[in-house]
Amino acid sequence: MDDSLWRPTQPWRLPFLAEADQVGALRRALRIHLEYWGLHELSDAAELCASELVANVIKHVGPETPSTLIASLGVGRLRIEVHDPDARALPTLTCASLDAEAGRGMALVDAMSDRWGVELAGDHKVTWCEFCIDATPTERRHMPMPRLARAADVLSLYSVSGAMQQPLDQGRLSAALAEEAAINAITDLLHWFRAQGRDVDDALDQAQSHFEAECGARPS
Repeated sequence: MDDSLWRPTQPWRLPFLAEADQVGALRRALRIHLEYWGLHELSDAAELCASELVANVIKHVGPETPSTLIASLGVGRLRIEVHDPDARALPTLTCASLDAEAGRGMALVDAMSDRWGVELAGDHKVTWCEFCIDATPTERRHMPMPRLARAADVLSLYSVSGAMQQPLDQGRLSAALAEEAAINAITDLLHWFRAQGRDVDDALDQAQSHFEAECGARPS
C-alpha cells in the first residue's frame, strides 16, 4: 500500500497561549488528529511529550507566551513540534532524582520519543520530538481510509484560520471545535456548488449515497 494514499500532506497546526490550564485541551486536540491519522498506538506517548514541551515553554519562557503546536507525518515517523518566540531559553536534559518535583520534563521526552532536538530560527525556536511508525502490513490495517486523510488535511486548513488565530480556552479546543471546523468546510463546499450553478440538495444526496455505500462496503 502506497504511503501517499493515506498520509496527510499538510501538518496540523494549533496556535495557543502557553498556560497550564491549556495543556489538557491541547492533548485532547492532538489525540483527535492522531486518531484521524490512524496512530492510536502513539497517542499516549505523543500527548505526554507534547505536554512536557508546552510545560517547558511555560516554565522557561513564561506564561501566556504565544506558541504553536505542530504535528506532521514523514516517511516512517511522526514529528511533534512546539514553536515559541524565545531563541535564548533552550531546553536541556538534566539528571533529576526520582523524588524530584521538577527538572524531569525533557528526561521524559527523551525516554518516550525516539529522538528530540531544538532548532533556532532567528526570532523563535522549535523544540521537537519524533516517533517511529511501524508501517508493517499488520499496522496498516488500522490506517485511515484515504478520505479520512484528505479530511484531516482540510480540517488542518480551517484550524489555522478564523477563530483559531485567537487565544482559545479549554472548551473551544475540544472535539466540538473540530466538529465546527468540519461543518464550516461542508458549508463552504455547498457555497461552491451553488456558485457553479449546481443543485445543493442533489450534491448532498450524492454525497450521502457515496458515504452509505462506502460504509456498507467497509469490512468489520
